[in-house]
Amino acid sequence: MEEWEVPTSLGPTDAKENVSPSVANTSCESLECYMVLTKAERTAIGSICFLAGPITLLENALVLGVIATTATLRKRPSYLFIGSLALADVFASCFYTTSFLDFHLFRRSDSSTAYLFKLGGVTLAFTSSVGSLLLTALDRYLCIHQACRYKVLLTRRRALMSLLILWSTTIFISFLPLMGWRCPTGLRPPCSRLFPYINQGYLASWISFILLLLALILGAYALILWKAHRHESSMTSLQGAAGTGHARMRMDIRLARTFGLILLILVGCWLPALSIMLTDVSIVLTHTQQRTFAFCSTLCLLNSAVNPLLYALRCRELRIALLQLLQRLCEIGRCKISTEDLTPKLSSAEDNNVTALSEAELPKTKTTQLNSVSETVNNQQPNIRI
Repeated sequence: MEEWEVPTSLGPTDAKENVSPSVANTSCESLECYMVLTKAERTAIGSICFLAGPITLLENALVLGVIATTATLRKRPSYLFIGSLALADVFASCFYTTSFLDFHLFRRSDSSTAYLFKLGGVTLAFTSSVGSLLLTALDRYLCIHQACRYKVLLTRRRALMSLLILWSTTIFISFLPLMGWRCPTGLRPPCSRLFPYINQGYLASWISFILLLLALILGAYALILWKAHRHESSMTSLQGAAGTGHARMRMDIRLARTFGLILLILVGCWLPALSIMLTDVSIVLTHTQQRTFAFCSTLCLLNSAVNPLLYALRCRELRIALLQLLQRLCEIGRCKISTEDLTPKLSSAEDNNVTALSEAELPKTKTTQLNSVSETVNNQQPNIRI
């Protein structure tokens, strides 16, 4: 058992051998007890946060900007849930990175109120992120299992109401320690060894809530795969084994691969941190376990960085809206640079190049290109004959 604070009269080795568990459990009087990372570990975690934090912020801010500036996306419940996920991950990149680096890298010792406020922001961000993932999974479940009644069951008003309930609940749960549900002994046990001033009862309740959300997400995707498998089996029996069915991959297999990747990343990022939290509730952690948790918690930030790639940019409509937004920004940038050197002919050519990408316009573009090529060939034919 490692101690929290070693008396100065003893060397490090002698202290570990002579300090009794009761003294070790009651000797912590400041936040220095939780700052257990070595210099090399602080450098490694600082590098991870400085790299993953800005990337997470830019990705999710871009998704939010696309949804906010596209009227058709704002009206659809699916993209409202994706926007909620992006907003939660923006908060995660800001709150987690600043508070984590401030505590472990710069070793700032805040008051209990200031620390619990920062921790509440981090808890709010990650809880809302998992909650938004659940709403996204339920949205896909309704789209598959209630395809005929989907637009009636999940209206924009109901989607906004569910988001209001989600964020209100997560705000209330996240700031419960700040409102009074904190450890009665300050920094000494039975306080958590991972989070100062946090009651183990509150930590156990929050872990149970997150595990419930993750279980519901897994259940929703399992039901989606089951429904897709039944649909593909019925279609195969009607169309026969031969034909185009073997030429392309079955829909249920494609969904299984996609959802398998989503769930693998979700569980892989959250399970290590939650496992150490559960250990903290049951036993007294050592410094090695505390340092391990510091690295495992960065996986939750990496999950927020991956979420836009899994949920937002895989949607074709959002990618098209993103390209249109970038094209509009490019047009604005060209106008601000200079307009005097641009001839009307060149301007018209640039206007034709900067067009919205859609399936309806792509064939027209290809037809125009083919016509121009055929005209060139026809103009060159007399010279060839001569």
